[in-house]
Amino acid sequence: MTSAFIFGLLIALMLTGMPISIALGLTVLTFLFTMTQVPIEAVALKLFTGIESFEIMAIPFFILVGNFLTHGGVARRMIVFATAMIGHWYGGLGLAGVMACALFAAVSGSSPATVVAIGAIILPAMVKQGFPKRFGAGVIATSGALGILIPPSIVMVIYSVATGGSVALDPAGHRVLSASVGQLFMAGVVPGLILASMLGATTFYRAWKNDY
Repeated sequence: MTSAFIFGLLIALMLTGMPISIALGLTVLTFLFTMTQVPIEAVALKLFTGIESFEIMAIPFFILVGNFLTHGGVARRMIVFATAMIGHWYGGLGLAGVMACALFAAVSGSSPATVVAIGAIILPAMVKQGFPKRFGAGVIATSGALGILIPPSIVMVIYSVATGGSVALDPAGHRVLSASVGQLFMAGVVPGLILASMLGATTFYRAWKNDY
């Protein structure tokens, strides 16, 4: 019942046109003041102690690197490199977009930054070469999600910090400690490469089928 009320309140606030950040904040404050017995002093203390983790310091630097790459011309060079490698295949620019997104994600760690940096360059070029705009937007939007999997990933850092020190039970009943940032990064390499390969194969097939 409590969960339904919280989600209902959040959705109602967002439907009013309120910014999502403010809607989330008001929902959390409503929950703290009306549905819990947690002292507000403890909440305020947690806000400050929660950012003392050393791993949290990596997040603003990832964002800074993403901005440097976006405005420094590195993203364009990645696209040129990817186009030179696989641009002569079916769906060449689409495949280059997938490859460039994977390369950019491996540096910035951010999906939104990847979409903005690569999409702003590759999407107009794809439309100019005759690719459907929906196809180009789909390629960039899905490839941008590689920033979540391919390390370094801001999401993995946040997950590791949020679950730090927690203990869970595996299906066999053994105690399992939460994963560190390094372990999460290592676990994301192979799935990230597989996902990038599958996106590339899908892009190639659609381009070959429709003769893009």
